[in-house]
Amino acid sequence: MKMDIISVNSSNIDNEHICCAITDKKGEFCVSSKKAWLSERYNDGIVFKKLNVRGKVFIEYIPAENAWVPIIADEYMFINCFWVSGKFKGQGYANKLLEECISDAKLQCKKGIVVLSSKKKMPFLSDPEYLKYKGFEVCDTAEPHFELLYLPFEKSTYKPSFKKCCKKGIVDNQGMVLYYSNQCPHTEKYAPLIAEIASQRNIDFTLIKYQTKEQAQNAPAPFTTYSFFYEGKFVTNEILSDNKFIKFLEQKGL
Repeated sequence: MKMDIISVNSSNIDNEHICCAITDKKGEFCVSSKKAWLSERYNDGIVFKKLNVRGKVFIEYIPAENAWVPIIADEYMFINCFWVSGKFKGQGYANKLLEECISDAKLQCKKGIVVLSSKKKMPFLSDPEYLKYKGFEVCDTAEPHFELLYLPFEKSTYKPSFKKCCKKGIVDNQGMVLYYSNQCPHTEKYAPLIAEIASQRNIDFTLIKYQTKEQAQNAPAPFTTYSFFYEGKFVTNEILSDNKFIKFLEQKGL
């Protein structure tokens, strides 16, 4: 298959498939929430590139100063999301998409690339094994498993870091707290859904949606798309379905 990479921008976003989004009729609202979030970021320099197919083969990046993540990485390019899955794996598409990001960053005179990952491969986070194979190095860590990886274009370049607000993975609220944003199309479906389940069971549950980059840049956890806390401690960045949330409640005897 030819490596035909296209950009999803303001001129074509209404008609383009955005890869990771739910595509059936029940998910149309979720798709629109992601597209609205993406459209609002174009003035901040966000880029969404994908293989010209209906599949999960894409990369999304933005100047780090405008990224919805609590890091210090001025003059770097931040990868929001990078995903190649299914039958498209092992065909060079990940390399091609990463090359597009690196090329754009160099054209904009950035100091390098920075991306959120983890100590081992986890849902919704970029694959650390692949990134480290491509030359990325750990420049900072945050509890319980987050790693900030960077690819500097010059060895003397400073290392990006997490802000102190997200290093320990704790919040003051002792109930359940879910922070989320529309960076992922799935959150708009599942975040309110599990909040409703908690309400039906009279469980102390607080739902907080990031509406601005300033809010996200001062978050208590690195992954601002979705961060779930219980009894003050970070639990997961995996977007919980209703069944997974109910299972969690049962494990806690709730």
